[in-house]
Amino acid sequence: MKKFLIGMSLALSLSVIATAFAADGKSLYAKCAGCHGADGSKAAMSKPLKGMGADAAAKALEGYKAKTFGGAKKATMEGVAAKLSPDDIKTLAAYIGKF
Repeated sequence: MKKFLIGMSLALSLSVIATAFAADGKSLYAKCAGCHGADGSKAAMSKPLKGMGADAAAKALEGYKAKTFGGAKKATMEGVAAKLSPDDIKTLAAYIGKF
C-alpha cells in the first residue's frame, strides 16, 4: 500500500509539473502571428484563421502534422505542425477558436 501511495503521489506530481510547463495558446500562437496576424485576420496563403473555430483549427493542424491537409504551398505549415504535441494542438486550436 505504501508503494502504491508513493507511486500515485509521484504520478500526480509529474502531472502537475507537466501542466505548469505546458505552453499556453497565446505563446504558441506568437510563432503564427507573423503570417496570420495578431488576431488571425491576415490571410496567409488562404482564408484567415479568424472565425475558424477550435475544432476546425485542430483538424487543420492535425492534418498538416500528418501531411494529409493543405494545398500546394503546405510545406511551411507541415514543418510548423510537426513540432506540435497533441496537447499543443489542442491548446493552440482553442486559442485560435477565440478569434
